[in-house]
Amino acid sequence: MESLSVLDASFLQAEDSDPHVSLAVGGVSIIAGPAPDYAELLEVFAARAQRIPRCTQMLRTHSLDIAPPEWVPDDSFDIAHHVHRMALPQPGSDAELFAAIATVMERRLDRERPLWECWVIEGLSEDRWAILLKIHHCIADGIATARMLAELSDPEDAAAGTYAGDIRAARKDGGPRWWGVRLSLNPFTWAPDVLRATLAAAGAVEHAVVGAAELTASVLTHPSDSSLNGSLSAMRRFSAARVDLADLALVHKVFAVTLNDVALAAITGAYRTMLLDRGETPGSEGLRTLVPVSMRSADDFDVTDNRVSAMLPLLPIDEPDPVMRLAIVHERLTKAKDSGQREGGSAMFAAAQSVPFALSAWTIRLLTRLPQRSVTALATNVPGPRGRQRVLGREVLEILPVPPIALHLRTGIAMLSYADRFFFGIMADYDAAPDVDGLAASVEEEVRRLAELARAAGSVE
Repeated sequence: MESLSVLDASFLQAEDSDPHVSLAVGGVSIIAGPAPDYAELLEVFAARAQRIPRCTQMLRTHSLDIAPPEWVPDDSFDIAHHVHRMALPQPGSDAELFAAIATVMERRLDRERPLWECWVIEGLSEDRWAILLKIHHCIADGIATARMLAELSDPEDAAAGTYAGDIRAARKDGGPRWWGVRLSLNPFTWAPDVLRATLAAAGAVEHAVVGAAELTASVLTHPSDSSLNGSLSAMRRFSAARVDLADLALVHKVFAVTLNDVALAAITGAYRTMLLDRGETPGSEGLRTLVPVSMRSADDFDVTDNRVSAMLPLLPIDEPDPVMRLAIVHERLTKAKDSGQREGGSAMFAAAQSVPFALSAWTIRLLTRLPQRSVTALATNVPGPRGRQRVLGREVLEILPVPPIALHLRTGIAMLSYADRFFFGIMADYDAAPDVDGLAASVEEEVRRLAELARAAGSVE
């Protein structure tokens, strides 16, 4: 039996800390219609779910958290408990689809069964249907969730590559390694190699300690009050923004920044617009953002668990100029990466593995119950499939990522690349963010503005 890591279990404990929170992540595949026969779909999904161990396993917990929860087989597994069917009211537009997604995602998963659901959504306009896959965050991070969604696709598409191979954590070269230093295959050179590795190890430890200190200081910082942060209700709203990947790539090329920088700059500008529309003044300390970072190696793409750390950059919500805002985002993200925040977050969870589980579990429960106002937003980027996918021979037109919200963050944005498009899925508290559609529209407008400015700058050069 496999036990949950401290990181995996922390999502259960954070959910336990707030009755208004459901810590499930999701992905919505919008598919060209008509929808297949439901009985046929159920049979196919039953077979494909068997390929994913977590789909047929449930949690076994221990009293007082004396040991971490364990994955055990669900001896009474029934696919009908997990695959559900619903129809949208007419006209079946984005508004009806987004409302259905929010309703499904706001409800907690049943811990007496495997922690996932699949909703077949019919009645979309333009002869389309959709599949919403909902998975508890204790099972999978963004990359693992995308892989699970791909497993429900047709086999030849599930095996296709994703943009995940491009992430820095996935890059590696051959040969044995020691603390990040590649050892020569010639044993006579191992002594100097090990010396370099020892020095590298000392530097890595210092790097992680500095990063952990920066994360801690960021969490303890108290920014100016903002409507982006506060208590949550039990209801949710969902919206999405869609942009061309080519526009992001153009901005990336002209202004010499990363694609992630461009996406985060668009999000920063959209939050700025939201606050201005609410009559608030965007402050320099107002958008401390939780940015999960993948720690998954190329060998672990098919492993279903959480392999993430985090950075907490302060995004320049007070900067009115979009190009300057992009430059500041790039500078601050680069600084966060170089400071060791990613390694520091990973080191803190690694250290938690060495203490009794009960101590770490109750500490996390205590900390997640405390109100926090230092972090105001979530922005997570998930590399999606490069090529077009199909489900029972029908083309997947779009894939919308669905993040959870918790810890007094009233909005969360997940980003996902699929083929030639880039999608922003936005989850928000129902009462605190009735303007979530405006936030999505502003993200699209910010990308459009940056692309126009990039074209203008490129033509001048």
